[in-house]
Amino acid sequence: MSASRAARRGGLGSSLAVLALLGLLAQGTGSGGESPSRGARSLDAQSQADPAQKPAIPPAAPPVLAVEKGKFRIVVDGQRVGTEEFEIAPSGKDWLARGSTEIRPSGAPTSQVSSRLTLRPDGTPVHYEWTAEGQKKASAAVDFEGGTAKIALRIENAQPFIQELAFGSPHILVLDNNVYHHYAILARLYDWNAKGSQTFPVLIPQDMTPGNITVEDAGPENVGGTTLELLRARTPDLELNLYLDSNHRLIRLSAPASKAEVRRE
Repeated sequence: MSASRAARRGGLGSSLAVLALLGLLAQGTGSGGESPSRGARSLDAQSQADPAQKPAIPPAAPPVLAVEKGKFRIVVDGQRVGTEEFEIAPSGKDWLARGSTEIRPSGAPTSQVSSRLTLRPDGTPVHYEWTAEGQKKASAAVDFEGGTAKIALRIENAQPFIQELAFGSPHILVLDNNVYHHYAILARLYDWNAKGSQTFPVLIPQDMTPGNITVEDAGPENVGGTTLELLRARTPDLELNLYLDSNHRLIRLSAPASKAEVRRE
């Protein structure tokens, strides 16, 4: 996916296209790494040794996600060009992350992106939907099963397009174009107990692009007089900085190579 094609879809200039991770993962599908906290549980030794005793069912793991509701402002070269409102909350046995982004770049048409991502409590994606309205209207639905993503794309005045992508793990990270609360989810899925460098298989649904992203805790950093935790995310072509508060909430997202930022209001 070229940056120009992505920018045309989202109605953004190249600076914000970089921040949106457009064309991020050109190296193809990656196997990805699993966080140690996501490993399978085994039964206790006594239950396995005594066949007459019914094995105990281990308690469900606590969710790695957290309830959030907020608003981000999108800034390019010091100028506000858009906003995103989002909410992440339980929905039945799963979690639902939904958001709406409006982009108002200078000298270009306004565009909007709406999204809904259903996740298991451990962050594994189940279903994703997005709708984009700009020069053309487009939408898609993605169903995740095991390590496979099945995408059904619909673009105005075009035939529907179906694609299936295979990953090496069901723990796929969804990072879509101009959907910045997905990075708030990334901050939750990072294993803060293990820390260090962690690699995730990634899907950019609007581009139908798979790949990998590596994330590492870079420690505390002073940002505007406030101490925030810096989580650095990188690919071979791009580096992003995620600034988090003490509860690992995303406060700011920036790309050092560009003049674009996303800031929590």
